[in-house]
Amino acid sequence: MSGDRFRLEVKERERLGTPESRRLRKQGFIPGVLYGKTAARAIAIGERDLRAALNTASGMHAVLDVVLEGQSTTHPSILKEYQRDPVRGFVRHVDLQEVRLDVAIQATVQVHLIGGEDAPGVREGGVLSAPSTTLNVEALPMEVPESIEADVSGMEMGDTLRLEDLRAPEGATFLDDPHETVIATVSAPAAEIEEEPEEGEELEGAEGEGLEGEGADEAGESDASTGPDGEPGTAES
Repeated sequence: MSGDRFRLEVKERERLGTPESRRLRKQGFIPGVLYGKTAARAIAIGERDLRAALNTASGMHAVLDVVLEGQSTTHPSILKEYQRDPVRGFVRHVDLQEVRLDVAIQATVQVHLIGGEDAPGVREGGVLSAPSTTLNVEALPMEVPESIEADVSGMEMGDTLRLEDLRAPEGATFLDDPHETVIATVSAPAAEIEEEPEEGEELEGAEGEGLEGEGADEAGESDASTGPDGEPGTAES
């Protein structure tokens, strides 16, 4: 269950744009936006302060008591969205949403499977899969669960665990289709089937073997293509 509150002091920024955002990051701040009840404010948050706020037991669902520099008013908020650097992984930008603590909100939470190693189907060699890794819930900001735990320790070979089989955490309501949302399955491992060659295949393969070898000799080596920009992680198939 959520319930963690963290005081987060931020400063309002007047200058916008990419150069300003880069300058802030070099100084240890993360640019962001606080979406209030009536207006949106551009803000800058200390990187260490934000990290500490989101490393509580509630994680990404902690309620942040945002206070603008030089003011005393508290703005209860939640993390609405964030962007990470695709290479280094650090947070580049955050969006905070001011909320009322007495009004339910919708949130997306992670699903964690527990007891997989004890499931009879898995012990028999079955494959445990998790088609749904997140669930949508509705709850008061202080009651949004950090995650949803699904016990799969009793699943047999061929069993399917659906959302309708789970009990929602106290104070939360599931928003996804209870029957269509599959949480976990235990399926038999795919058997390797060796197909026998059809009549005439062996003869045709033997007759074409010489030409295939000749073509390989002429090629000399396999063809490898490189992207025009040479950037890592880019390949053409």
